[in-house]
Amino acid sequence: MTFSENQQTEFLQALQQKMPFGQYQGHRLMDLPGHYLAWFKRQGFPDNKLGRQMALVFELDYNGLLAGIRHQLTASEAVSPEKS
Repeated sequence: MTFSENQQTEFLQALQQKMPFGQYQGHRLMDLPGHYLAWFKRQGFPDNKLGRQMALVFELDYNGLLAGIRHQLTASEAVSPEKS
């Protein structure tokens, strides 16, 4: 399966989106605890872009994929873009 550049960008934006409210305000969605995302799943995600992003991150976490993705992103962020 191949994803368009736009789909890849939206995926990364969802993971790195900052929570704009609540107990975890300022945390990236991919860093939210699973129980918090599960609570939103039970209550209903917001009916907007943030809600769709949260639902995506919940599904990644629920299916055990988020830890590996987080590890890959953290590793790539640690690599300096400048080369000597």
